[in-house]
Amino acid sequence: MKQTYSINGMTCKGCVAAVNQKLTAIEGVDQVVVSLEKEEAILSMKEPVSLNVLKAALNGKYTILERHESKEVKDKEPSKLQQLRPLLLIFAYLFSASFLLHYKQWDMNQAMLDFMGLFYIVFSFFKLLDLKGFPASFRMYDPLAKAVPAYAWVYPFLELALGILFLFRFQTTLALIVTIVILGITTMGVARTLLDKKRIQCACLGTALKLPMTEATLIENSIMLTMALLLLGQSLF
Repeated sequence: MKQTYSINGMTCKGCVAAVNQKLTAIEGVDQVVVSLEKEEAILSMKEPVSLNVLKAALNGKYTILERHESKEVKDKEPSKLQQLRPLLLIFAYLFSASFLLHYKQWDMNQAMLDFMGLFYIVFSFFKLLDLKGFPASFRMYDPLAKAVPAYAWVYPFLELALGILFLFRFQTTLALIVTIVILGITTMGVARTLLDKKRIQCACLGTALKLPMTEATLIENSIMLTMALLLLGQSLF
């Protein structure tokens, strides 16, 4: 017999492998097919296995529910706005900090440089909270990270370095060029993911905060790209 279950908590291929291994090890389970995109696992069993047994095998790290249960839970899921609340709060703080640093002697260019520096520092912090989990999640949508896996491991430190360069006003032209390149690549990956309507976790705030990949991620990158292009244009011309 086959039974389909909803699996919550998976963020990368490593999670898929872990869920597959734990469920396959259960006595009476012949085969397990796990899908990250559909957030489900299809179990082939000789005889029905208790849901409590399946939950115990996953040790609480992942939530497993039968299909009819998962529909009820889905109805209670927070709205997209509620899920993105941490990201929106961070942006509000960054904009406020950039404004307050310059409101007495307003300089738009300096405010943008501070915003970009603070953006990188804060976002790299969240990525470094779970450095082991971030690369796999980032590779799911960033084209360069897919092609060069080591890039995903370096990326949080690259963001940290760029943040320092912007805040100290050191090699800002180089930092702007690098920003345009890396965020341009990431933005293409985000746009492709959204067009394909894939349901994955956004790695912009690492894996500590489970944010869904939405249009907000595209807007976030677009804001940074727009600032970088404006500042680079002014510095070159």
